Amino acid sequence: MDGKIAQKAIRFKELHDGPAFIIPNPWDIGTARILSASGFQALATSSAAAAAALGRRDGELTRDEAIAHAKMIADATDVPVSADLEKGFGDKPEDVAETVRQAAEAGLAGCTIEDSTRDPAHPLFDFNLSVERIAAGVEAANVAEFPFMLTARAHGLMYDPASLDAVILRLQAFEKAGAPVLFAPGLPDIASVRELCSAVSRPINFMVGIPRKSFPIRDLAAAGVRRISLSTSLYRAAMTGFLSAIREIREAGEFTFLDRTVSTAELITLMNA
Repeated sequence: MDGKIAQKAIRFKELHDGPAFIIPNPWDIGTARILSASGFQALATSSAAAAAALGRRDGELTRDEAIAHAKMIADATDVPVSADLEKGFGDKPEDVAETVRQAAEAGLAGCTIEDSTRDPAHPLFDFNLSVERIAAGVEAANVAEFPFMLTARAHGLMYDPASLDAVILRLQAFEKAGAPVLFAPGLPDIASVRELCSAVSRPINFMVGIPRKSFPIRDLAAAGVRRISLSTSLYRAAMTGFLSAIREIREAGEFTFLDRTVSTAELITLMNA
């Protein structure tokens, strides 16, 4: 076993003991290195940002592509990396187990597995199957030679009718199945965050990225959150600046955006800090 990989994994596990930490989401080697040099202690991929960087929609990467992308980022930095591996690239528990096995084998420190089917007619896996899928992932993670932090995601708040109680029941079941970290995107307010954190004993990941449902770090930490991921937030922020510059060029024929940009030399320096 690679000692450096094991050290990263151990550090990642320890981060979840507190205090709350930010786990930002790069989409290539350059952004990963800048985030690492900026002092962030761990990184995570975003399935949507990874796909968009290749001109694809979220969900269109294969398992091999997603893991290769995450490994590329993990190999480029000295901080632990967790991968957004969507629903595990298959519906069956054994599909999830194989995805987790490959993620650990690639040297990642963790991954997220969601209960969303990507089928609009039936957006969530049935309760029992969703638990079986997480249990299979946990079993595969436990075979790794280092702590592998599998994060179980309950997406019930992303679909109507949304029910916090139903999401909590799923996360409690995922906890009993052995998931080290729990995650429910779409929590509507801090009261809901607090209720969820108090309903389970495992660390909770909160996802920043939804307008009006992204709360200050201090409030999330006070509510009991241990990990704060940024989803596609940074990718969207970068692309917002890109689109703004394009519009100025095409609509005004001017280049004032250059007055607000960093130099290429500064970026390269950050990437190699």
